[in-house]
Amino acid sequence: MKKADVVFLHSPSIYDFRKKAVIHGPISDVVPSGPIFEMYPIGFISLCGHLEKAGFSTRIINIANKMLNSLNYDPEKEIKNLKPKAFCFDLHWFPHVQGSLKIAEITKKHHPDVPIIFGGYSSTYFHKELINYPFIDFILKGDSTELPMVMLIKAIANGGDFSSIPNLTYKDNKGNIYHNEITYVPNSTDYVYTDYTFPIRKTFKFFDLNGYIPFQTWMKYPVTAIFLYRGCIHNCRTCGGSKFTCENTFNRKELAFKSPEKVAEELKSIESLINGPAFIIGDILQNGKAYADEILKEIKNINFKNHLAFEFFVPPSEEYIVKMKNAVAKYNVEISPESHDEEVRRAFGRPFNNEQIERAIAGLVKNNCNRIDLFFMTGLPKQTYKSVMETIDYCEYLLKKYGKDKTLYPFISPLAPFVDPGSEVWEYPEKYGYKFFARTVEEHRVMMENALSWKYFLNYETIWMTRDEIVHSTYEAGIRLNELKRKYGLISPKIAELVEKRAKTAIAYLEKIDSIIERGDFNGDEWKKISKEIKDINIHTICYKDELNWPVSFYKFNIFKILALIGKSAFKKLFGKKTAPVLEKN
Repeated sequence: MKKADVVFLHSPSIYDFRKKAVIHGPISDVVPSGPIFEMYPIGFISLCGHLEKAGFSTRIINIANKMLNSLNYDPEKEIKNLKPKAFCFDLHWFPHVQGSLKIAEITKKHHPDVPIIFGGYSSTYFHKELINYPFIDFILKGDSTELPMVMLIKAIANGGDFSSIPNLTYKDNKGNIYHNEITYVPNSTDYVYTDYTFPIRKTFKFFDLNGYIPFQTWMKYPVTAIFLYRGCIHNCRTCGGSKFTCENTFNRKELAFKSPEKVAEELKSIESLINGPAFIIGDILQNGKAYADEILKEIKNINFKNHLAFEFFVPPSEEYIVKMKNAVAKYNVEISPESHDEEVRRAFGRPFNNEQIERAIAGLVKNNCNRIDLFFMTGLPKQTYKSVMETIDYCEYLLKKYGKDKTLYPFISPLAPFVDPGSEVWEYPEKYGYKFFARTVEEHRVMMENALSWKYFLNYETIWMTRDEIVHSTYEAGIRLNELKRKYGLISPKIAELVEKRAKTAIAYLEKIDSIIERGDFNGDEWKKISKEIKDINIHTICYKDELNWPVSFYKFNIFKILALIGKSAFKKLFGKKTAPVLEKN
């Protein structure tokens, strides 16, 4: 077995998900991964790329995906047989808190002398609490850790000093804790290159397809992504990547953006290997029209042929829609109004009205947009149960007016399971009408470990809706929207029936679980019976997963080019020279 110097481990949200009966609910219905969040962060690829250039071999193991794909897979056995210089864990989005901590604990048990490194948004926010866990040695903070990671691994490998490594929280061998400030905050992301040949090459090296697949269904739906920015100019109240959070948690005062030339370069690389859709993450207009125009110009110059999806934080004008149409042969658009109610939308931090939404939809339909995805949410500030139902009424209005070409797809999902740490609502819950049931890492870990349904994962309720009301409004809205999609031909009657059946079954089991919790009867026949039955209702809960998919070519991968690149990479590794990156200055 080939060895790696640095191993990146991606954990499921709940370590014992294969054994424990839990209704995860619709917490992941509108993202590519499943309810155990098996999609590892794209930053893993960038981090590995920088370490490889510095001369360290790396490996990614998507433990969550491997656990999903085989009941016989034993993560502890695989971890025990690894022999790296360091293990790295993502605690980026907070739903991984129980799984990440559990697998880190297992890793330290078998490798007591190998350092364990945590990183990501949630790790940054909770670094002072996390470093007190006995199995965590280092935490890399901030939104840009590629080059500090190289410095850290060099220091670990060579017995160097950690005091000069930016963005690092650590403890020494005596248990003393140190907090280096977040001073590495680059103002450009051009140095960050997501090389999709990397996981392909490593898959062949380690013969571990399931360990490198980004999420369970990726081979069927090979979507790729390019991040435009680090930072944001908007303040969505519950977002862990908002302007407020970036400034106060990550010391990021301004956007770091990728140059249009680099965007085109990455897209061209993707197209050479994969025939699936690409998603540009981050509103291209966030850095101004001139920047957005340059991106579209570069995309047009490379004649990108795959489907390309754009997200907009504010609905684009028809003038800009025409520019997209002229630059991209097959384009798709995502907009997140969150609510039909403009007062709720403003309270959440979305700065636009319904007129802007409808003008954008009309312009996109007129200019042959392939797909228009609208995302709504439950659990928002000032949102009542009645308001959630009125959002579905608004969806029907939009489908009647703009849906005849079957390009408009509305979705609704809960703000779940957690409000993001560091967001404005997290910091000032009473100001925004929220109440939290957990505040610390340990409280959330216990919550995830012990909860029997997603209602008890929810770490909040609002003065407008209780936990129960958030859960039930989500299901009722999902069932109604599912019927609208059937009515307007967006899904087949068979799919609509499947989704409705799963949603209603989930509601019935939630009520049974509530009853068992009230009685404390966890050893009775009723619990034993339903614990076996509920394992099949955790997908397609309020919408069919494939509804989210943009079109993919029949031939999903360019096999001959992939094989040629693998051969070229092997030759370069044997005969080429390695060059270590230099830490950039701000």
